[in-house]
Amino acid sequence: MQVKWRNSLKNGWRYAALAPILLLDGCAGNPYWIFDPKGLMADTSLFYLLVDVGIMGTIVGLTALLVVWFMWRYQKGKNRGKYDPVWSHSNTIEVVVWGIPIIAVGVLSYFAVVGTFEINPYNPTVISKQRKPASDPVEVDVIATDWQWLFVYPQYHMAVANELVLPAHTPVFFRLTSTAVTTTFFIPQLVGMIDVMPGMRTKNALESSNIGEYQGIASDYAGAGTSWMTFKTNILSSADFGQWVQRVRQSPTSMTYTSFNNYADPYINVHHKVAYFSSVQDGLFDHVIDEVMNGKTWPIPPMMTENMVAYMQKQNAQHRD
Repeated sequence: MQVKWRNSLKNGWRYAALAPILLLDGCAGNPYWIFDPKGLMADTSLFYLLVDVGIMGTIVGLTALLVVWFMWRYQKGKNRGKYDPVWSHSNTIEVVVWGIPIIAVGVLSYFAVVGTFEINPYNPTVISKQRKPASDPVEVDVIATDWQWLFVYPQYHMAVANELVLPAHTPVFFRLTSTAVTTTFFIPQLVGMIDVMPGMRTKNALESSNIGEYQGIASDYAGAGTSWMTFKTNILSSADFGQWVQRVRQSPTSMTYTSFNNYADPYINVHHKVAYFSSVQDGLFDHVIDEVMNGKTWPIPPMMTENMVAYMQKQNAQHRD
């Protein structure tokens, strides 16, 4: 019942308040992904956003209407309002002035508390409450470098660079870290942004029942190659996901601690190259965190920022994957 009224409220507010934006959905390059969620976390986040906007908009709207009404009614010389020279107090005004803010704060507080737990990236109850007892979640370790994404699938002992593929109707739990600077992992239609920090581990989660391709981005500026630090997120059926896993496992390339050091060297991935690694050395994610905490760095060549075009030409000549 709660889910039903929530969906009705959410859809009503969405199409009423965001109608001009949603009209652009058919346009090529529509950037308003956040208003078209395809994942449980993103959908829930939009609901609470609309609740906040709706309540605050109602208060602001009523206040504006009352201001206009007072200006019209009590305009000097029009004699529309009753003049009472001994007036000093009104219980009605006190109730309105204090009652409406108290109710608004109470409602907002309720949704703030409930929403905090539902979309808490470390333990989202909106996913755990709907999770089936026999279902196995997918775990993904996310490592951000300058300027690429590496997605490690510990359960399958494999990794993929610059492409995230996940099964539909399945909870996905992320662990995230960075080799260099703080950036942000963000898939607007599937899950909200979370900081990815060097030498630290953060978490996030998502679940989607909508098969399709979605855009993932690094939403914080993190140096010369940030503009190209994007990745496609593909939500597949369980059968297609299984076939994709087998395809990755056929790759002749593996990822070890040593090969990761080469991979993590700064690289501007202009052409959004995707690489498959059929095997990954155990504990790579924790190893990266330990290395960074112990002072390991992957320095940026001066030429990369002084003459980016020349550096990318040199990069392409190396045919680095």
